[in-house]
Amino acid sequence: MKNSARSITTNQVGIHQNLEKVVQRHLNSSSQKPLSNHTKDAFIEVLEWLGDWQGPLILDSCCGVGESTANIALAHPETKVIGVDKSALRTQKHHVYSAKTDNYLVVRADLQDFLRLLVLEEKQLYKHYLLYPNPYPKSAHLQRRWYASSTFTDIIKLGGIFEVRSNWKLYIEEFAQALLIANIQSNVTQVEKITPMTPFERKYWESGQDSWKLISTLATN
Repeated sequence: MKNSARSITTNQVGIHQNLEKVVQRHLNSSSQKPLSNHTKDAFIEVLEWLGDWQGPLILDSCCGVGESTANIALAHPETKVIGVDKSALRTQKHHVYSAKTDNYLVVRADLQDFLRLLVLEEKQLYKHYLLYPNPYPKSAHLQRRWYASSTFTDIIKLGGIFEVRSNWKLYIEEFAQALLIANIQSNVTQVEKITPMTPFERKYWESGQDSWKLISTLATN
């Protein structure tokens, strides 16, 4: 019996008509939003944990309970991996999914602020995963999607091999289009249902849904 998982319901047909205008505006400006104190504290914790590390750095954005973070760390023992999620409820459950390796850290932080702090610290990423779907499928909510927010420019600045996954194909297609507006190529494919990277993806597949991924090599500064 298949488990139920909510499928995407949207009133949007095709690429959003305002996508290019919104993306261009963010590419030509920078966020002025005050940084949250809890994110600044989390960032200090991360810097202390990294110490004088000069090796490859991987970021698992919106990591949820951190199952993906632990698995990424196990697959890349030569790197340091940071998992970031805004929900204390989710990050506090990480002990269930933790791995016996000391090359990763899961923290609670606002992703927008955390990415800005990484840029200000002049960090560059080896890989960057964005595996939580974050679709906001209503047409009116375009600017809540990562590629249509101020965060998009920080994602690009941090560089690295960038991978996004979602069960909403249009979300992935719009992400690819946003990157193209920034003159960055990407590759979009359907994910083979072999090993899910997150509990969300596992739930989609068990309910018969598909998921898609985008992979792009972002230019470094």
